[in-house]
Amino acid sequence: MPTPEAGSVPAGRRVVRLPVVDPATGETFDEVADQQPGELDDVVARAQRAWHGWRADPAARTSALRGAADAVATAGDDLARLLTREQGKPLAESYAEVARTAARLRYFADLAPRTRRIDDGRPVHSEIRWRPLGPVAAIVPWNFPLQLAAAKFAPALAAGNTMVLKPSPFTPLATRLLGSVLAAALPQDVLTVVTGREPLGSRLASHPGIRHVTFTGSVPTGRAVAAAAAASLARVTLELGGNDAALLLDDVDVDRIADRLFWAAFRNCGQVCMAVKRVYVPARLHAEVVEALAHRAKSVTVGPGLDPETRLGPLNNAPQLARVEQLTRQALADGARAASGGHRLDPPGYFFAPTILTDVPPGSVVVTEEQFGPVLPVLPYRSLDEAVDAANGTEFGLGGSVWGTDLDRAEAVADQLECGTVWINHHAELSLAQPFAGIKDSGVGVAGGPWGLYGNLRPFVFHRPQEG
Repeated sequence: MPTPEAGSVPAGRRVVRLPVVDPATGETFDEVADQQPGELDDVVARAQRAWHGWRADPAARTSALRGAADAVATAGDDLARLLTREQGKPLAESYAEVARTAARLRYFADLAPRTRRIDDGRPVHSEIRWRPLGPVAAIVPWNFPLQLAAAKFAPALAAGNTMVLKPSPFTPLATRLLGSVLAAALPQDVLTVVTGREPLGSRLASHPGIRHVTFTGSVPTGRAVAAAAAASLARVTLELGGNDAALLLDDVDVDRIADRLFWAAFRNCGQVCMAVKRVYVPARLHAEVVEALAHRAKSVTVGPGLDPETRLGPLNNAPQLARVEQLTRQALADGARAASGGHRLDPPGYFFAPTILTDVPPGSVVVTEEQFGPVLPVLPYRSLDEAVDAANGTEFGLGGSVWGTDLDRAEAVADQLECGTVWINHHAELSLAQPFAGIKDSGVGVAGGPWGLYGNLRPFVFHRPQEG
């Protein structure tokens, strides 16, 4: 299937290539164009021209987005295998990500803004109508390249905007292929994929032709994106990760919840923004919980994502492997003990042993920062107030969960957590229809459901006299 790269290259200019590494081997297996910031002017101009026709016909948009969803599903095998090759996740998880991408397109294809009548006692017919913003930019990370891209382009396109999409330089291939699949189902230049290293993303965020910048990634990069977008007063939506706490109550059934809790932390090798990244356990249950989680960490099959026996793949890239290793070493130096793992696995590839840490000092960086890897500290508490304070004691506020048998009590505790989403007896499960947003350093704006649609629209207030 062809995978054309967006943007034209002037005659005589050498095309710079960006190598793409298979994280299961650490070896380069393909490359894409490393596009330069100067190429964005033409890309954004074409998105602006395409916007005028795309925004004008809501019925045609609905039909095109449904067709795009079907096209993604049809290309599922190619997309999933390429996604696993460049990202590292098990193939079954890649198939699930492709399915989620298609489902998000179908969901937003059938979602439309509602005109609202304003009744304020005046003899005027007043309405709030909704208009699209124009060309939108999306900058997507490497942990869920397709799913997070769809979380941005599906509502933006459904609202009548066009989009320029930039994937991470670590995972450009599946997104480029997705762009090719979508290009066959959508009008020309409605969605364009650009690939490359910095400063391509910075230039895209600051481009004067972009009216909304949506970004998922780290807090420092999110701040830089917001500053760049401020130059043109573009709207920003930022999802900046999390350090989600799971708080276990003293009536929890450890055997019953251990599998769910383990996978809430370790799915996609822990590279999930809303994964469980800290576990707080009553002191009397601490040893039991550590043993249950360590048993699962020691027995889970780690390997290349294309191996059907694999449950945990590698970390996606060498810098992230180095960060996870450094955080773990620091925790061990601080006095923590590895009940399982605690080290990288032998090459080739970016593999790190699934790690359960105990005896971790509460101020250790593996607790206060987002490790974004297969490392989980389990911390004992002696009072519930102490546990809630600790769970709320970081600069993040994306998600959290409470685990216990008495659901009313669990709900009362969950209501005290400072985060955008809270779960009871499970974690990191989202529907397409619900909002997704964090507080504190975890983000700005709202994605998901109708909120995601309206985030890509502006109100247009319309008045007319009731009588001539």
